[in-house]
Amino acid sequence: MIGLTLGRYLSGRFLEQILIVFLSISALSFLMDFVEMLRRSSEVHVGAGFVALMSFLRMPVASEQILPFAVLFGTMAAFINLTRKLELVVARASGISVWGFLVPPLGIALALGLASVLLYNPMAAAMKQRADEMEIEAFGRPGTDKDVGIWLRQRSVDGKATLRAERVADKGGKLEKVVAYLDDPTDHFVERIDAPVAILTPGAWKLENARIARPGEAAQEAQVYYLATDLDREDVLRSLMSPDSVPFWQLPEFRDRTEEAGLDANVYALRYQTLLARPLMLIAMVLIAAACSLRFFRFGGVGKMVAGGVAAGFVLYVATKMVGDMGGAGLLSPPLAAWSPALVGSLLGALALLHQEDG
Repeated sequence: MIGLTLGRYLSGRFLEQILIVFLSISALSFLMDFVEMLRRSSEVHVGAGFVALMSFLRMPVASEQILPFAVLFGTMAAFINLTRKLELVVARASGISVWGFLVPPLGIALALGLASVLLYNPMAAAMKQRADEMEIEAFGRPGTDKDVGIWLRQRSVDGKATLRAERVADKGGKLEKVVAYLDDPTDHFVERIDAPVAILTPGAWKLENARIARPGEAAQEAQVYYLATDLDREDVLRSLMSPDSVPFWQLPEFRDRTEEAGLDANVYALRYQTLLARPLMLIAMVLIAAACSLRFFRFGGVGKMVAGGVAAGFVLYVATKMVGDMGGAGLLSPPLAAWSPALVGSLLGALALLHQEDG
């Protein structure tokens, strides 16, 4: 077993390298997002300070996505430095196996995973939620795709309705260039309503200068059309925000509320399970990094092994995204989509280490 002194020393080295990589990539992510937001702000004449604050508020959620790579690259850098300075050689000569000096990085990965889920994620989600509100206030919509527009779904006494708008204004109280599709309680299409503006009033959308089209009938004009709704301004803004804006502790509540409204809650369930699986994902990254960076320098081939580690991390990331998309689409259950990449990555990393060290 590894000693306490050596364990503290290795833990410090691993944590230092992981933080360096994490902060470096986070800073790069902030700069890229800042430049992109500056480009978008030229359309609405928003100040650079406002854009910088928005990018800063968006950075923690983006940093959550790069945390596994920070653990992978940081662990590889720490192992390579320890091997280059022959410190791991001395540790092996003293009788410590690879599983012994893997205890500190695995402990660091587990602690980082738990802290990122329980502490960092709620803070990042709150900042992302504020950034989304600022983005909607400044640009009238989230994201950069103008053609997609803004989509809202609701259920009321009039049945189900799907609304598409090009822009949101008045903090969720007004929609511009609206198209509403109404279904009856049996999910059969009833009518389509086009209006230049829809104003949210207590209990209804007020569509002004509406054009109503029903199957088999001539289109009709209405100066005012009221569409019943149970939404308020907060619901409108919340529906436009991504699941990343919901803190870990509130995801089950959001999932249940979405299911009660008769809408698809897979995105919230998948996000919740993905956060639960994050510590195991970080452990998988440590095992992959160890399998690809523990070769002695005098044996050569270190560059190929490092490239193999980077490729393995990239493949695991792509597999995670693919499985996550399948889970979000309902093709896989959220627990299976969230846990399978981390579990498979951990098993493959452990298998590679067993093959290298124990034959």
